[in-house]
Amino acid sequence: MHDRVRTPPAAGDLLGEALHLLRLTGTLYCRAELTAPWGIAVPPLPELMALVVVTAGHCWLDVDADIDGAGPRLLQPGSLTLLPHGVAHRFRSDPEATTDDLFDIPVEQISERYEILRHGGGGERTHVTYGVVRFDHAAGSKLVAQLPPIIHLDGWDDDDAGWLHSMLRLASREAQALRPGGETVLTRLADILVIQAIRSWLDAAPEARQGWLAALRDEQIGRALTAIHRAPEQDWNVASLAREAGMSRSAFSARFTELVGEPPMRYLAQWRLQLARTHLRRTPEPLSAVAHRFGYRSETAFCRAFKRAFGVSPGSVRSRAATSPLPGPP
Repeated sequence: MHDRVRTPPAAGDLLGEALHLLRLTGTLYCRAELTAPWGIAVPPLPELMALVVVTAGHCWLDVDADIDGAGPRLLQPGSLTLLPHGVAHRFRSDPEATTDDLFDIPVEQISERYEILRHGGGGERTHVTYGVVRFDHAAGSKLVAQLPPIIHLDGWDDDDAGWLHSMLRLASREAQALRPGGETVLTRLADILVIQAIRSWLDAAPEARQGWLAALRDEQIGRALTAIHRAPEQDWNVASLAREAGMSRSAFSARFTELVGEPPMRYLAQWRLQLARTHLRRTPEPLSAVAHRFGYRSETAFCRAFKRAFGVSPGSVRSRAATSPLPGPP
């Protein structure tokens, strides 16, 4: 999740290998100390995910447009809620409480990635650890596209969620008494909680057996996808990918398109461009080198394909990344 050496999953775990590619970047976390009555309105956060961990008290979560049909949700201590698509939402001490806009509420900046918010009318206390994160890898975009509007887990009293129980207790302890290095512990814990919430959904949800995720689980198509993911710069074609899958060219092309939702070569092209866009945001490497790194024979061909896919030039993506700060959480 952060830039450090990580050991890949065991051979044969194709879904695990794809998840291994996920890295959380641009993370920012907040410890919110709230006293009733209170309400906070969070605007849309494009390309970001919101993580909510209630460590004391309770709050009501209301998602704009009621996108999952559930209405306001009561979040109890020990719960973890993930909003994968950055939709606008509101937190309240009760469903009728007035809300204040997120960016109108002052915060205490503890570090570059951690801050404290104190807000409310002085009544019953609620403590929330809140984070906004993004995945910086093409695998993240593919995965997030399949996630539901809300992933919600309760961890205090579920014997099957022992990992959540333990991690939320540690998060609660750190949030209540921020000791030296505590903000680092909390941000790392929150990063892990995001991945664990997604893994729990992958294990339980029928929707996780569809689309790109189903393709990764497929013994033959999964091998072809893994080959693309491991070596996107290689000069792949339908025939060579079919050999990786152990299938005839026609059978491979038909099955790949059925499971993934697009033909193999279109998937390869989009995968390369997503990787290139992330790379451009993170490094000053010359465009010619970036083009070669991701399988393009010339800078001109790369720039043409990039602009066709994203509507902007590669150079403009790099300049935007340098001047666009991550919006802050409540």
